[in-house]
Amino acid sequence: MGSFHVNSEVVNVRRPAKSVRAPKLLVDTGSEFSWIPEPLLREAGIRVAKKDLQFLMANGRTITRSTGYAILRTAGFETVDEVVFGQPGDLSLLGARTLEGFGASVDAKKRRLVGAGPHPAAAS
Repeated sequence: MGSFHVNSEVVNVRRPAKSVRAPKLLVDTGSEFSWIPEPLLREAGIRVAKKDLQFLMANGRTITRSTGYAILRTAGFETVDEVVFGQPGDLSLLGARTLEGFGASVDAKKRRLVGAGPHPAAAS
């Protein structure tokens, strides 16, 4: 699959009028979380909710980062998600949990997000 980037808006859950633009997030279905640079999250007023979570990197190294809660908007999709406070050297990513919250999937040929169809629900 080819890689591509999207521009997103990061919105404060508690104060929706407070938001920032997060340009060029790499769409990464292999990453569970979305990673947003810490300065952008701070600018939007996103607070740390969990400190020192461990993450296993693709190179096998384990690192720790903090997470918080934000509304993410991209290409007509919107969801509330737990996001990682990215540090210098970290990639800026739109991860699988955000994509699932969007109800979106990846159109690899056209390098864009598309609606994934109805959300699964439990049968009665």
